[in-house]
Amino acid sequence: MAAAAASLQYALHGVGAASASAKPRSAAPGRSVRVAAAAAAAARRSGGLAVRARGGVMVARAAASADAAAESKSGGHEVLLFEALREALIEEMKEDPTVCVFGEDVGHYGGSYKVTKGLAEMFGDLRVLDTPIAENSFTGMGVGAAMKGLRPIVEGMNMGFLLLAYNQISNNCGMLHYTSGGQFKIPIVIRGPGGVGRQLGAEHSQRLESYFQSIPGLQMVACSTPYNAKGLMKAAIRSENPVVLFEHVLLYNLKEKIPDEEYICCLEEAEMVRPGEHVTILTYSRMRYHVMQAAKTLVNKGYDPEVIDIRSLKPFDLHTIGNSIKKTHRVLIVEECMRTGGIGASLRSAIIDNFWDYLDAPIMCLSSQDVPTPYAATLEDATVVQPAQIVAAVEQICQ
Repeated sequence: MAAAAASLQYALHGVGAASASAKPRSAAPGRSVRVAAAAAAAARRSGGLAVRARGGVMVARAAASADAAAESKSGGHEVLLFEALREALIEEMKEDPTVCVFGEDVGHYGGSYKVTKGLAEMFGDLRVLDTPIAENSFTGMGVGAAMKGLRPIVEGMNMGFLLLAYNQISNNCGMLHYTSGGQFKIPIVIRGPGGVGRQLGAEHSQRLESYFQSIPGLQMVACSTPYNAKGLMKAAIRSENPVVLFEHVLLYNLKEKIPDEEYICCLEEAEMVRPGEHVTILTYSRMRYHVMQAAKTLVNKGYDPEVIDIRSLKPFDLHTIGNSIKKTHRVLIVEECMRTGGIGASLRSAIIDNFWDYLDAPIMCLSSQDVPTPYAATLEDATVVQPAQIVAAVEQICQ
C-alpha cells in the first residue's frame, strides 16, 4: 500500500514541480536530477556548519556556537513558536524541491495552529496537500513518498489522532530501511500538537512519546522554545531517518528572539538550561517551564539545581546527562508523560545502567497520573506535575 501510494504521490508532486518551472518533466531522469539538486542544495545550505553523519542522523559539530548565537542580543527577530516552525518549513521548502507537507487542513486553512499558514499560496496545492480525515492513509502515502525520494512532513492535526496511523509509523516508517536491506531510506517528519492543554479532554490530551519510543528505527525530539523549534524542524527535515517532532499545544504562543542567519539544532543533543551543583533536573517540552518556575523557589531556599532540557527523546544524550550526574550525584526527572512506560521510566533505566556508581541518592521521577486527562480544569491540573511538587522532590533528594 505504501509503495502504491508512493508512486501516486511522486507523480502528483512531479506534476506540481513541472508546472511551477514551466518545463516538461520525464519520469525517471527528472526525478534523479531533482533529488541530486536537492542534495546539492542541502550541502550548500549547511554553510559553515561542520556536519557529519552518525547512523544516518545529521549531527552538527557547531551546535554550541549556534546556541551561543541565539543568546546574542544583537540582531535577530522575535517570533512565536508556531511562527518559528513556519519559518523552518518555508526555508527548507524554498531550498529543496523535494520537501512537501501532507495533512488535514494544512493548505489554505493554514493548519489547526497556523504552522502552515500561507504555504499553499507560496508552493501550490501539490506541495502543501490537504488530505481527507484518514491518518492511516496519508501517513502511508507520506512513507511511500519518502521511499521514492521526497521529504514529506506529515502533520497530525492532534497527535492523538496519529494512533490511527500506528501501523504505518511502526511497521513502515521505523522498519522499511532495515526490511528492504537498505534499499530505501525514509526521510519523513511526523509532527503536530500534543500534550495536556486547557480542558481539551482525554482524547485530545495524549502524550504519544510513550507509545512511539519502543519503535526501532524511529527518532524522537521535543521542542520547547521558538529557537529550538526552528532548529530541530530544519534538522529533522534534512535527516535521512524518520523523525517524530513533538510540539506542545500550550507552547505555540511563546515568544523569543531568534537569529536572522540560518542555524540548525542537533537532533541528538540536550540543552543545558541552567547550570547548577546540587541536583540534576531532567525535563522536556512544557515541563521545562514548570521546572524553571520551581528553580526560582529552590534558589531562594538555598539550593542550586542544574536544569537540562533533554530535547532528544530517542536517543538520549547520555554524554550531557552523564557529565551533569557526575557533578551533582542526584537526579530528578520531570515529565508530562505517563508514569507507566513513559520517557522518565526509560531515562531512569538508562541512568542506572550507565551512571549507577555516581549516584548518592535514589533517582526520583515526577510524571503525570496514569488516568485519562479530565476535562474539569482543577482535576486536569491535578494529573500533571506542578512546581510545588518539584520543589518538594528536590528537598527530599538533597536531605
